[in-house]
Amino acid sequence: MKLKPMAAALAAAGLLGAGSAGAWSISQLLHRTGDQPAAMTTAASPAAPPVAPMPGGAPNFRAIVDRYGPAVVGVTVDGARKLDVADLPDDPFFQFFRGLPGFRLPRPRGEVPFHGQGSGFVIGADGLILTNAHVVRDAREVTVKLHDRREFRAKVVGVDPVTDVAVLKIDARNLPVVALGDPNQVHVGDYVLAIGAPYGFEASATQGIVSAKGRSLPGDSYVPFIQTDAAVNPGNSGGPLFDASGRVIGINAQIYSTSGGFQGLAFAIPIDVALHVKDQLVAKGHIEHARLGVTLQDLNQSLAESFGLKSPDGALVSSVVTDSAAARAELKPGDVITQIDGQPVHTAGDVSSRVGMAAPGERVRLAIWRDRATRNVEVKLDAAPSPSAARAELDGAPGKLGLAVRPLTHDEQLQAHTDHGLLVEDAGGAAALAGVEPGDIVLALNGRPITSVEQIRRALVSHPKHVALLIQRDDQRIFVPINLG
Repeated sequence: MKLKPMAAALAAAGLLGAGSAGAWSISQLLHRTGDQPAAMTTAASPAAPPVAPMPGGAPNFRAIVDRYGPAVVGVTVDGARKLDVADLPDDPFFQFFRGLPGFRLPRPRGEVPFHGQGSGFVIGADGLILTNAHVVRDAREVTVKLHDRREFRAKVVGVDPVTDVAVLKIDARNLPVVALGDPNQVHVGDYVLAIGAPYGFEASATQGIVSAKGRSLPGDSYVPFIQTDAAVNPGNSGGPLFDASGRVIGINAQIYSTSGGFQGLAFAIPIDVALHVKDQLVAKGHIEHARLGVTLQDLNQSLAESFGLKSPDGALVSSVVTDSAAARAELKPGDVITQIDGQPVHTAGDVSSRVGMAAPGERVRLAIWRDRATRNVEVKLDAAPSPSAARAELDGAPGKLGLAVRPLTHDEQLQAHTDHGLLVEDAGGAAALAGVEPGDIVLALNGRPITSVEQIRRALVSHPKHVALLIQRDDQRIFVPINLG
C-alpha cells in the first residue's frame, strides 16, 4: 500500500507528461520555491451562522453546498519538471545490469512538460486562496477557475512543502468565501463533506465521517492529519473538508491507496495548521520550522514494560543528532518523552507536530522518562534544514568521496519511509567506484545516522582512509565500504 498525494500519476492526478501517461514518484511531486509576495491585506472570512441540521439531526449537506460551494475553485497548472533517475523507463536491461560493478545508469537530462489539476478554496474576498503545495509544484502558470466559470491567472504567494500548504492570489474582489471552523471541536464519528474537482469533475461533493484525528503518516513529521472516509480522489487535492455545520476544518491532501484512486482512507490537513502556515507565507513568502534533533518512534507494550512504563504512551528517542537542540539539552537514546509543554504525549507524532509548528528559537518544556523516573527538560529549538538547501559537493582529501548530495524533501522522506538521509544527485570518484549511484539515499556514515551535509564534512576532516556508508536504493539497504586512501 502507498500513501499518495492526490496528484501522483496520470490516472491518479491528471498529469500529462510529454504526451504520455507515466507514473510520477512522490519525490517529484511536492517541492516548489514560492514567490516573494508584496505586502498585502487579507479580507477576513465574514462571520456566518452555522448551517442548521435537517429534521432528525442529519447534516444539511445541500445547504452547505449551496452556501459555500461557490467559494470552492478549480486550480490548473502548466509547467515543466526535470527528469530524474526514477523517470527512466522500466527497461529490463537497466534492471538486470543496475548495481553491477562498473555499470552506471545514464543521467537523464532535460525537462518534461506537464499539465495538472487540483482544487482550492477562497478564504479572502480579495482573492486569497488556499490549496496544496503539491498542486502548484514546478508550475510556470497557475489558473484559477471560479464557480461562475470566470478564470484568473494566479500568483503563487508562497508554498510550504513540509506541510503541503500553498497560498494563491488572484486579482478579484467581492468573492464568496468559506467559513473557517475549529478542528479541535470535531470528533471521530462526526459527519464531514468534501467539495472539489476529482478527475476534473468540477464542484463534486462527497460525504463521510471523521475516521481518526491526529494521524501521523509514515515519513510525515509535522501534520496531525484528520482521517476521513469521504470519497476524495485525484483532483480533490487542495479542496476543503467541511464539518456538519458548514465550516472548513481541513484541506484534503492525501489518500492511502494501492491503485491511485480512493479506497476509503483520506487525510486532510487541519485548517488551524494551514492558517498558521498561511500567515507566514503572506507575511514573508516562506515559513521556518523548528527542529528538536531526534529520531522518535512509537512505543508498544513490550517496549513500555522494558522501560518500566505502565502503558505504551510516549515517544521513544532512538537517536540524537550531534550538535542539535536535543543534544545540547542532553537528551539520550532510550529517553521517553511523556509530555511536551504540559500536554501528554501518546505517540511520536504528538512531539513532531508540536515541534514542527514552533518557531526556531522557541523553548519547549519536555517531561522525559529515564532510568524509571521522570525528569523535566527545557529545550531551545533549532531551525529545521530547508528542503530546498543547495546540493553540496563532498570531497575527502587526499582521496575524493565524489558525492553531490542534498537533504531529502518532505515527500522524498515519505516515499523512502525515512525521516533522515541525503539524496545523491551525482556520484564520482571513490563513491562511484564503490557502486554509489545518483538516486541513492545516504542514511548513515560509519554507523551514525546522517541528517545534514555538515555531518559528512566533519567526518572527512581527519582524512580517513576508509568510510562505510549505509545506502538505501529502492527498498533495499546495504553498507558500502569506500576506500579514500
